[in-house]
Amino acid sequence: MSAAVTAPILHLRGPILLGPEEELAGAWVVEGRIHHDKPELPAGTEVRELEGFVVPGLADLHCHLGIADGGGPTTLAGAREQALVDRDSGVLLIRDAGSILDTSPLQQQEDLPRLIRCGRHLARTRRYLRGYADELEPEDLPAAVTREARRGDGWVKLVGDWIDRGVGDLTPCWEPQDFHAAAEAAHAAGARITTHTFDEETLPLVLDAGFDCLEHATGLTDETIARVAAAGVPVVTTLVNVDEFETYAAQGERKFPAYAAHMRRLRAGRHDRTRDAYDAGVQLLVGTDAGGVLGHGIIHDELEELSRAGLDATAILDAATWAPRAVLGAPGLEDGAPADLLVLAEDPREDHRALREPRAIVLGGRML
Repeated sequence: MSAAVTAPILHLRGPILLGPEEELAGAWVVEGRIHHDKPELPAGTEVRELEGFVVPGLADLHCHLGIADGGGPTTLAGAREQALVDRDSGVLLIRDAGSILDTSPLQQQEDLPRLIRCGRHLARTRRYLRGYADELEPEDLPAAVTREARRGDGWVKLVGDWIDRGVGDLTPCWEPQDFHAAAEAAHAAGARITTHTFDEETLPLVLDAGFDCLEHATGLTDETIARVAAAGVPVVTTLVNVDEFETYAAQGERKFPAYAAHMRRLRAGRHDRTRDAYDAGVQLLVGTDAGGVLGHGIIHDELEELSRAGLDATAILDAATWAPRAVLGAPGLEDGAPADLLVLAEDPREDHRALREPRAIVLGGRML
């Protein structure tokens, strides 16, 4: 797919899906923005008609632009290519959940998805993938959170747990007071804080500390699901990544059999846990964890995983479009919003697979 080259006036002959239960018959796109009412146009103005179901562009809330396949930093040009692959899959909004590379220059490129950055991962020394994170000790954590809050776009990412080789299994990387200090530092800097978490023991600690979001959250139990729902904390699903836990278990089985068994249990329960969280009222958000281990452009694989977990098409659409924008404070299809949207041949509320082959991808009012 080539880069956008023109921005004609578009007449969207809907329905325009503004939310799970709200729609319009049609809308207009003029100068890159959506208008619910027909604007006044000079005589002879060229208008392009687009007919179909119109939804906001897909959102990926756990994506790593700037991390090369297999790990390590890529170049800015390489990060751009990753973003283009995501865009061409229909992803028009990305929250980058940690990158080795400063990807802020990509935010100025109009043919790329809207990008909201978390800055760099913050992790405990020798308790994460080598070279990915700023590794530090507890006494340095608040200052690092403050720094990353200033570097990012209102989000900070903390690695909450990882394998402890001395124990031979997943354990929290920080003490309760450390999680509290990190959350307080983020909030004092005007940012929200999210955490990578696989382990069951970490979730009560970050909930007690007032974290704003959970990444992966494979360790959810009945008790913590109820707490997450009551607190209104969203969970970013990364079920494609969780399916890879068998690989991680096999790699560590000889030295760390308890860890291998734990990872296999988490993988086996991924669909039931996701459905239980949804049924309890937890807001699920789509994230692919693309970058490093997984390639880009896999948003539809993640949607298939949500379907296997038992979510219906409307719930999947919400997790991939409307809900992420509400959480991030990003515009959707309201009057005057930037025109970042997909035009579909079939109703995605009936079958999420309608999102796979859009009739049109429109970014900033420009046809791609």
